[in-house]
Amino acid sequence: MACIEARGLKKTFGTTTALAGIDFKIEEGKIVGLIGPNGAGKSTLLNTVLGLIPYEGQLSVLGLNPWSSRGALMRDVCFIADVAVLPRWMRVQNAIDYVAGVHPKFDRERAEQLLAKTQIKKSSKISELSKGMVTQLHLALVMAIDAKLLVLDEPTLGLDVLFRKQFYDTLLNDYFDHRRTIVVTTHQVEEVEQILTDVMFINQGRIVLDCAMDDFETRYVELRPRPEHLVHARTLNPIHERQALGRLVLTFDSMNRDTLAALGEVRTPSIADVFVAIMSEPTTGDAA
Repeated sequence: MACIEARGLKKTFGTTTALAGIDFKIEEGKIVGLIGPNGAGKSTLLNTVLGLIPYEGQLSVLGLNPWSSRGALMRDVCFIADVAVLPRWMRVQNAIDYVAGVHPKFDRERAEQLLAKTQIKKSSKISELSKGMVTQLHLALVMAIDAKLLVLDEPTLGLDVLFRKQFYDTLLNDYFDHRRTIVVTTHQVEEVEQILTDVMFINQGRIVLDCAMDDFETRYVELRPRPEHLVHARTLNPIHERQALGRLVLTFDSMNRDTLAALGEVRTPSIADVFVAIMSEPTTGDAA
């Protein structure tokens, strides 16, 4: 069953096209990484999914039109942005009380269990917490809501590596249950790669890659050719070339691994490597 489905989804701001009539489907129970450069349309796409802005085309989120049925949709959708929007004057206990009072699917006991795993005290003011702790608090409040869709927009931006790891470990171990769907945007691709089930690349308002991670790992391959096989390797139409530690690396899409293995060392590229390859200009035979 589709959690999110778009057909001809388009959004313009004046003469600027933010979403160029895109089609995509996100099945329920997936963790999808939405990856793109700044200005690619990521935030606009998330805003349409959350019902924050009108759009052209067709968009269904949990079976609802997000723009006309946002109130109903928000009972089953949670959102964490790059800047936690918890009032700084509140104490942690006040924040728990507030969410318990406004959201019918909030589980207070669950929130307190999650906070017990952190160093956050319920008596502390939010203004006294570090950025990492505010993010932990925000995550605990959201994870205590029995939502069907969680949208994360650069959720760990500005956090140190320890807090980032704790964030994603908590998300995977204490929240994701293969029923819920998670959509996450991040520039720290390497930190989410291992938890993703699917990846989507967006650029200039268009989806340029929509791929399950199982297919990604078989579809893309990198070759470090032996010098005597470089010319032959280039005739096989790599989608990108780059230098790494003084060696040439060629990236291929849907190329037989055994064929490439005869020419040098092969491995599966990271999401970041493929992202760079797809976003870069096509290579030429004169590339170094």
